[in-house]
Amino acid sequence: MRIACILFAFCATSAIASPAQVLTTLHSFAGYDGAGVDSAVTLGSDGNYYGTTSGGGAYCGPNDGCGTVFVMTPSGNLTTLYSFCPDYPYSCSDGFDPYGALVRGPDDNLYGTTSSGGTGAHDAGTVFKITTSGTLTTLYSFCSQPNCVDGRYPNGIMKATDGNFYGTTNSGGIANCPDGCGTIFKMTPDGTLTTLYSFCYQNSDCPNGYTPWGMIQARDGNFYGITGHGGASGNQCDGEGCGTFFKMTPDGTLTTLYSFCTQTGCPDGESPNGQLVQANDGNFYGTASEGGISTCFPNGCGTVFKITPTGTLTILYSFCSQDNCADGRYPTAPPVQGTDGNFYGTTYTGGADYNGTIYKITPNGALTTLYSFYPANGSQPGTTLVPAPGGNFYGTTNQGGTSNDGTVFRFTLPRTCAACPNVE
Repeated sequence: MRIACILFAFCATSAIASPAQVLTTLHSFAGYDGAGVDSAVTLGSDGNYYGTTSGGGAYCGPNDGCGTVFVMTPSGNLTTLYSFCPDYPYSCSDGFDPYGALVRGPDDNLYGTTSSGGTGAHDAGTVFKITTSGTLTTLYSFCSQPNCVDGRYPNGIMKATDGNFYGTTNSGGIANCPDGCGTIFKMTPDGTLTTLYSFCYQNSDCPNGYTPWGMIQARDGNFYGITGHGGASGNQCDGEGCGTFFKMTPDGTLTTLYSFCTQTGCPDGESPNGQLVQANDGNFYGTASEGGISTCFPNGCGTVFKITPTGTLTILYSFCSQDNCADGRYPTAPPVQGTDGNFYGTTYTGGADYNGTIYKITPNGALTTLYSFYPANGSQPGTTLVPAPGGNFYGTTNQGGTSNDGTVFRFTLPRTCAACPNVE
C-alpha cells in the first residue's frame, strides 16, 4: 500500500508537471511554393495533408503569385502540386486566389474553389477538381450567366450526403445589391451547377442577410450557415447589417433563425464568419469577428457563440476581456471540438505578441489561452484547426515564418499521466 501511495503521488506530480503544449512549425512558405494561407488543410485518404495558398507559386510575378495547391506529409515535407494561372498575363481560365478548404470527393479527388479568375465575366472565380498527383480540371466558372445570376466570388464548398457539393458565393445572384448579395448553389461532381438561393432578393433591407460564409449539413439533413451582413439589425454595423444565422432545406427553402447585434451594444457579436461546427450536443458553435462585451474600438473584438438548431444563441466568450488582449482578438474561424469535449480554435490577432492565439474553451465558456504566436513561427492564424491522431491539431497562418509568407504548424496538447505505471 505504501508503494502504491508513492506511485500515486508520483503520477499526480507527473500530471501537474507534464510538458506544456508544443507548437511545431512544419513548413514556412517562401513565395515560390506559395504565400498567404487562408484555408485549413484537409486530411487525404493517404494520410497526407492537402491545402491551398492564396498567393505565391510559379506564375503571376515574383512578388505576388496566383496561388497554389500543395500536399504535405505529417512530418512537414511539402510539395507544390499546382500553381494557378500558367497563362498569365493573358488569361487565368483555371482561376486564381484559391479560397476555402479542399474537400475530398466520392472519387477520392480533391475539390475546391478559387475566388477569382475563370472564363466567366468579372474574373468571378471557379470550382475545380484536382487529383492527388496534381492534375487540375476546372469544373465551373462563375458569372457564366447573364448579370451573374449564378453568383460570383465563391468561398468554399462542402460535400453533402447526396453526393453533390454545396457552397456559397460572396456576391452575385438575382438581388439588386451593387454586385449582388450572394448565392447558395449545388454542384454535381461533373460540374453541373444549380443556384438554390439568392440572398436579399425579397426585401431591399436584406432581413435574410447577405454575404454568406459557407454552410454545413447537420444531422437532420438540412444546411446551416451564417451571413456576414444583413439581418434584422438594420443599419447598424456601418449601415450593412450585422449578419444572420440561417437554415436551408435541400430544395433551397431558407429560414433566417437569428440576426446578430439585435441586442443593445452588440454583446451577441457582429460579422460572423467561417463555417459553423455541429458539436456532440447537437448545437452549433461559431465565432463572430467583432462585437462582444469588450471595449475594442470601434466594434468590439469578437465572440465565441453557441446556437441551437432553432436559433437560440448563447455567447460563450468575448475576446479582449484580459489586459492588452492577451486572450486574443478577432476570431475568423469556428473552434473544433476535441476528443475531450472541449473546443479548440484560433484568433487572428491578440495574444502576448499580438500575432494571434490558440485557445481552448469549455462548453460552458471557460477560455484558456494555450499559445501566443510570434512572427518567427507564424502570424495571423485565421483558419479552423484540424484534429489529427495522437491529440494533435494541424493549422495554418496567413503570415509569419522565415519569409513572412505563412506557415503550416502542428499543435500538440500535453499528455496527462498517460505513461504512469499501473498500480495494482
